[in-house]
Amino acid sequence: MTVFSAVSPRSGRTHARAHIVPIVLGSTAALGAVALVAYLLWPTWGSGGANAPDRLPVSVGGTLFNVPTTAIRMKIQRHSGPQERIDLDFLYPSLEPPGAPKHVTADTVEEAMQPIDRIFLSIAAHHDALAPGQRVSTIYPRYLDGAATMPEDGLTMRMFRSDTPYGSEDFYSAANPALTARCTRDGATPGMCLSERRLGGADLTFRFPRSWLSQWRDAAEAMDRLTAQLRGPKG
Repeated sequence: MTVFSAVSPRSGRTHARAHIVPIVLGSTAALGAVALVAYLLWPTWGSGGANAPDRLPVSVGGTLFNVPTTAIRMKIQRHSGPQERIDLDFLYPSLEPPGAPKHVTADTVEEAMQPIDRIFLSIAAHHDALAPGQRVSTIYPRYLDGAATMPEDGLTMRMFRSDTPYGSEDFYSAANPALTARCTRDGATPGMCLSERRLGGADLTFRFPRSWLSQWRDAAEAMDRLTAQLRGPKG
């Protein structure tokens, strides 16, 4: 007797597809998982390195400052967080952070000597040292010459006595806008001025050419603007 199979060709194909579908689905899921892992682990940096932020939150003496990164003069200081001191410079009169310094060689060093067009600023923790305002009112008067020049355009100049620690400097002061500065005298090198103020736990020391005092109001207002721009949110 001839025996015929009870399984039809169609039912065989259906059985094969039943095995293939889980395999395809499993393979698709595996490929998706591999793609996800590759995406998460793929390096996000480029060959040129990550760009530094435009501004850094820096705490000096417990006082917060928002500092333009390119204004920081020393690379070691270009990081956020607490610091004992930071040194900055800004173009004047725009008060913009300077660009990258130009490379100077022995052949071009004389050509590179240009008039100073920057205002320099150091911010340092004061650790309860004598405040700049107290120094102006209690220390400097001991060393100043008795005579004072008549105010010129609102700016008064007094010389320090030659036998004092500030013997090669003059003291300038004005009320509106407020300005106090010690300035070296012009000589082999142009005279420079130093103006200090206290902000929270930090002392700000500005340095700029003495020649700027011919437009002293502009210099005083520039220091006020920089102080306001750098001051972080008050806690």
